[in-house]
Amino acid sequence: MRVITSFVVVFILLTACYTNERNCKAFQTGSFSFYTVVDGDTLSSRFVRNDSIEVDYFFETPDTANIRWVSDCECIVTKRNPLTFQEAKAVQMKILSTFEDGYIFEYNLVGDRSNVQRGRVTRLEE
Repeated sequence: MRVITSFVVVFILLTACYTNERNCKAFQTGSFSFYTVVDGDTLSSRFVRNDSIEVDYFFETPDTANIRWVSDCECIVTKRNPLTFQEAKAVQMKILSTFEDGYIFEYNLVGDRSNVQRGRVTRLEE
């Protein structure tokens, strides 16, 4: 019994000390591609971001949005010229982990935590 207890304690200590790498500042500007799964379909787009503006090219149609960074890893994205009431709603994004050429993040409409989605972003060569 003592061996099992020791193993559990060591396991908890090792996993509790692990944190995902989050070098979020490196991804606040640049050109990226975005992938997510919606209703079983993989959707992708590309976008270019500077510190306060993002231009998304979904099906090659450009769409501009304002970005307000809440912290190094969280931002609020608001479309500049929404065509519908739904498009006018701001989107909250949070980077969960980063790696050499991209990051994993979650996003949802501001104030709606019931429908949180995840996606992966990869930096494009410039």
